Amino acid sequence: MKKILVANRGEIALRIMRTCKDMKISTLAVFSEVDRNAPFVRYADEAVCIGPAQSSESYLKIDRIIQAAKDFGADAIHPGYGFLSENPVFAEEVQKAGLILIGPSAHSMRIMGSKLAAKEAVSKYDIPMVPGTPGAIHNPEEAVQMAEQIGYPVLIKASAGGGGKGMRVVEKREELQEQIERAQSEARSAFGDDAVFVEKFVSKPRHIEFQVMCDSHGNGIHLFERECSIQRRHQKVIEEAPSSILTEAMRKEMGDCAIRVAKSCDYLGAGTVEFLIDDKLNYYFLEMNTRLQVEHPVTEMITGMDLVREQIEVARGKELSVKQEDLKIHGHSLEVRVYAEDPKENFLPATGTLNTYLSPKGPGVRLDDGFEEGMEIPIYYDPMISKLITHGSNRTEAIDRMLRAMDDYVITGVKTTIPFCRFAIDHKSFRSGDFDTNFVKQHFKPEYLDEQYPGEERAAAVLVNELLKQAQSGQKASNETGASKSNWTSNRKQY
Repeated sequence: MKKILVANRGEIALRIMRTCKDMKISTLAVFSEVDRNAPFVRYADEAVCIGPAQSSESYLKIDRIIQAAKDFGADAIHPGYGFLSENPVFAEEVQKAGLILIGPSAHSMRIMGSKLAAKEAVSKYDIPMVPGTPGAIHNPEEAVQMAEQIGYPVLIKASAGGGGKGMRVVEKREELQEQIERAQSEARSAFGDDAVFVEKFVSKPRHIEFQVMCDSHGNGIHLFERECSIQRRHQKVIEEAPSSILTEAMRKEMGDCAIRVAKSCDYLGAGTVEFLIDDKLNYYFLEMNTRLQVEHPVTEMITGMDLVREQIEVARGKELSVKQEDLKIHGHSLEVRVYAEDPKENFLPATGTLNTYLSPKGPGVRLDDGFEEGMEIPIYYDPMISKLITHGSNRTEAIDRMLRAMDDYVITGVKTTIPFCRFAIDHKSFRSGDFDTNFVKQHFKPEYLDEQYPGEERAAAVLVNELLKQAQSGQKASNETGASKSNWTSNRKQY
């Protein structure tokens, strides 16, 4: 494997390319017209434009990506996450083209891409699952019978997709049929598949996932867990590793379970097995993500492993570089996703220009980003600016370093989720470890962010300083030309 096409953009494209550079593997970037001047394009050894800004005309164009790989002599394709990373048709087309996909097979993607197919596959491997219907609901009476059996509230879930789409909580029988129809309609619109099922609603769930890695020689390991319970709109915004609630015995039991889930679909490469844990510490299989996760850096920080390197080596046909007994947890790590969103306005996207962009630095701080000062956040893609990661010898140190790093992170021109993340991480419930996926609903109100956090004060100071420098520079230029008044007047007339 001498050249890898990275079929993605932004921070994950850069992150993959850096590992490729470590491994002396050449990289080929594919980019849309709006990303022409992005850092990941400049960093790659070669780059080719594959279409307009819309992802449907660029990053989702299977034929153009494969043709680019052929034209530039790439041996393999790394899809990162999002876009085509969990698309079984893409996996098949890559294989047909004689290229290597750095990821699992289309077979694994299809099984785990359907929650119902995944439930059926893992049912033979002694995997605990949330009580519910074994398959899709064909008529409302099935749902009524199951709901009466397991008790209200129940959750209606779409078999395909994620991100909270096609999900409905039902508190009583009278609401069941209407909510099923709504869930089916939303699932049909979002995923082209209206299959839904019913399961018990876990009222105070923790969302905990295990990183797994499997090779083609029958070896499988887990790299411990990540706590992902701080979410907004059913999507993660803060992650940490390890979880503060797992005992060593529970960690081993759930890790072994995660490996069995991977084996149930003949998995290859890096994947994530997600679980729900209730308030009595019962755990249930939720789903498997057949790709690298956004939050993989926290696992790298506590294990010392480069997961992208391991992915590439497995795709080359090598055995895993470590055995389960070799792995140990070193310290604690946190990650916050810095989105261009306004947390005071229900986290609405807030794209714009990064007028000021000063990165945090210092001990235990890692920043995975794909933007630079002066760049615009495009409206066409996910509005994530960066991932800010900290590591400490223990959880308290990791938290304190994250608070300091967020205070040092200066961004102007767009609203970001940093003030919310700072509020959440410094909240007594988070610090104590006593929280669940309802954190935002239970503890957060937009008005809590009315007080400036230190990063905003620094941003204001930076802006004032920049304006002063510009003013001084303009005055100097005016003095040198002796035409300050006429220049100002002339410029003014142009507007």
